[in-house]
Amino acid sequence: MPKNSATEATPLLQDSSASKAHEKVYERFSTSQKRAIVGIVSLCGLMPLFISGSFIPSIAQIAKDLETTGGTVSLAVSISIFATSIGSLIGSSYSGYYGRRPVYCYLLPISVVGSVGVAVAASIPQLLFWRFFQAFGVSSGLSVGAGVIGDIYNLEERGTAIGIFFAAVLLGPALAPLAGGAAAHYASWRAMQLILAIAVLLVFISVLLILPETSHPGTRGVDKREVPVSSRNSLKLTMPVILNPFKPLLLLRSPNVLIVATAVFLTLAVDYVLLIPMAYTIGRKYNLTNEAFVGACFIPHGVGNMIGAPLAGRISDRIVAQYKLKRGSWYPEDRLRAALLPALILVPLSVLGSGILTAYVDGPIGLIDMVLSPCSAYAVDILHSKSAEVSAANSAFRAVLLAFWIMAILPLVENYGVLAADSVAALLGLFAFGLLWAAISYGETLRSLVDLDYSKEENN
Repeated sequence: MPKNSATEATPLLQDSSASKAHEKVYERFSTSQKRAIVGIVSLCGLMPLFISGSFIPSIAQIAKDLETTGGTVSLAVSISIFATSIGSLIGSSYSGYYGRRPVYCYLLPISVVGSVGVAVAASIPQLLFWRFFQAFGVSSGLSVGAGVIGDIYNLEERGTAIGIFFAAVLLGPALAPLAGGAAAHYASWRAMQLILAIAVLLVFISVLLILPETSHPGTRGVDKREVPVSSRNSLKLTMPVILNPFKPLLLLRSPNVLIVATAVFLTLAVDYVLLIPMAYTIGRKYNLTNEAFVGACFIPHGVGNMIGAPLAGRISDRIVAQYKLKRGSWYPEDRLRAALLPALILVPLSVLGSGILTAYVDGPIGLIDMVLSPCSAYAVDILHSKSAEVSAANSAFRAVLLAFWIMAILPLVENYGVLAADSVAALLGLFAFGLLWAAISYGETLRSLVDLDYSKEENN
């Protein structure tokens, strides 16, 4: 009998030992090192949004300079989103094989060259060509950045860390339009592109000097490839590996991943309805001819996101811990509860209110904005071993949809008015709430439909 008891206890002891061993992987870096790492990857994540945000206020000036229409120039926004999605897939795939650091080191210089190319573009085809490479080079900032956060923070700290990461990243929407507008008004839109080239170069140097490799030991593809072999086979090991960049998209087979990615797309679609037409709607209504002032109109939006991101992250960590204690086990979808209130109230009501006030009220009272709460920590939680890949799949999915949506925004506003466009956006926000509610209510059932080797509590 004692022997049987010992035997029955052994799996529990093994699980406990495995869990403690896994926890040690998060102790490789000190608190100060983790903060430095988060700071560096936040700068990398800031660049895509800064490049995108600084462009929007100068659309009217670019259209005049290149003798075209604002709608044509706005294609550059769609091109950058498409480039970001492709680059994110490539970067995440290679970050899982070679590590996080090499991806940053190889891609960031491409953006430097692309930014210089945009600055000297003399036609729309040239602008679109260089805009692709400008965005491609910084494309991994969000997906690989989320992977880095997952590498260094455990389950019950991850939401707060990703919230802080996004708060820093969302400085882009807060400050980039003002910077781009000021540069366009007081110098030219081309000057801003040269400033971006210098900024990305400085971030690249910071990565080279400070950022360590954060991938868990032995988990990279190259770690499994580099084993003692004969000298003949060793030559093959030094050759670069060609990976399928679209493989992360297979993670969208998961209903959970797809539902949350769709909800985030719908929320961002609401976001862009406010942002893209700002120079043509709010700028004209309030007679803002100074691009810097138009850019300043983006500040409340960015500040709201900066406040909401870390707050939602911290709340989601608390919800995970509370429900885990209550249930006695971890239920991944509990983290999404932190996004329900913003999706139900803040997103649709803010955009609808903006449409009503902009359409019917004269004066600056119409300048209100919204708060967007990210759901990235959930994707990292359920597929922790593929954190960068699932983040990239999410980004690519919503980026492709956003590219088409952005092309439709200005025609929608011009043909049907601001209020109609904002009303459609409010309905999209409510639909996002419905999707998040479904993910929370049926999360376990949905995960059982497609087996993607989801993360468990003991290896998260």
